[in-house]
Amino acid sequence: MSDAAQPTAAEVRAAAEAVKAALDAHLAAVERRSGEDDPAVYQAFNELAAAAEEYDELLYDRYDEVTPFEIPDSEDSLPPYAGPEEPNALSVLIRRDYAVVEPQRLLAQAGRVADLEGEPDAEAANGAGSSVHAALGVLFGEFEPDEIASRHKEFGLEEGDSTLWVTASDDPADPGEWLEAPFEQVDPQRVVCRFDVSAVFDDDEFELDEDGSAEPDEPLEEADR
Repeated sequence: MSDAAQPTAAEVRAAAEAVKAALDAHLAAVERRSGEDDPAVYQAFNELAAAAEEYDELLYDRYDEVTPFEIPDSEDSLPPYAGPEEPNALSVLIRRDYAVVEPQRLLAQAGRVADLEGEPDAEAANGAGSSVHAALGVLFGEFEPDEIASRHKEFGLEEGDSTLWVTASDDPADPGEWLEAPFEQVDPQRVVCRFDVSAVFDDDEFELDEDGSAEPDEPLEEADR
């Protein structure tokens, strides 16, 4: 940014004062909230996020300094809850990402499962231990997703990001109604809560161990609503 376009020191100071005011307003909204999904708290949260982002940008433009705050993206935040107060049904949407880091371990585990199952088709049994595609089908067909998550290292997998959304509805879905497109048409206003887990939000952020080696930050768990 050119010198002519830089914000003034007074503008940076005003932005800092706006953050302080937004902090006070957010705390006041939290203290007098009427329930977990009080729209006043949601509004105060967004106003605080906007004020903090404005200050962060002006501080950097003027002084080439940054704040220690992670400014949330308003496009990714959930709108106020507008679902039923007493839901008669709920849906739990889960996504877990994995990287196949040890293919041979994955193939070996799938081969053991096929052997234990006494697979009558020898070709199919051998395929479970020779093809990553087939091995994944065997393991995810044998073990529950939660067991895969807890034992992922045994299967040569490495955890990536994951998210869990709980959505509310008035009535249970009819059998087979959503199976062809299970994750489409999710109404964000019916999300009761969500839980996100990510190893890092910025690949460039590292912490130094006591021995001076760089290690990624600890996984961040975040819950909304």
